[in-house]
Amino acid sequence: MEIKKASLGDNEILTKITKKSKAYWGYSEEQILKWNDNLTISKDYIENNSVFKLVNGNEIVGYYSYIIKEQNDVLLDNLFILPEYIGKGFGKYLMNDFLNRMKNEKFEKITLDSEPNAEEFYLKFGFKKIGEFETSIKNRFMPIMEISL
Repeated sequence: MEIKKASLGDNEILTKITKKSKAYWGYSEEQILKWNDNLTISKDYIENNSVFKLVNGNEIVGYYSYIIKEQNDVLLDNLFILPEYIGKGFGKYLMNDFLNRMKNEKFEKITLDSEPNAEEFYLKFGFKKIGEFETSIKNRFMPIMEISL
């Protein structure tokens, strides 16, 4: 496994990973289509943000991306893995790389909006729930989480 900076040409595979990973949680094809804009990783997004891909052999199997909000604050914008790799340590590998990168770059705080089904994953790394907001799906709330480094 290796983590590399994503290139502009990775946008289609990263979008595919995002949509497949989101669908893993049981969302309908119709719902995934409604979220299409939010689940699409464009070349512009890759060019303007920090995006790192996880390569296993010759296959891109996951990625994370982050946005610098303020001098010491970062938003973890995306962390997705292909469904067949979920539960096999790939997400942990990505998250540890991300956290180490943030510590090395001297950031002090990370926030994220968690997929409700992934909240436990982030709690294991020390993130704490600091709030939530209702999504476009009635009675579905996304946890807002943060960690201090």
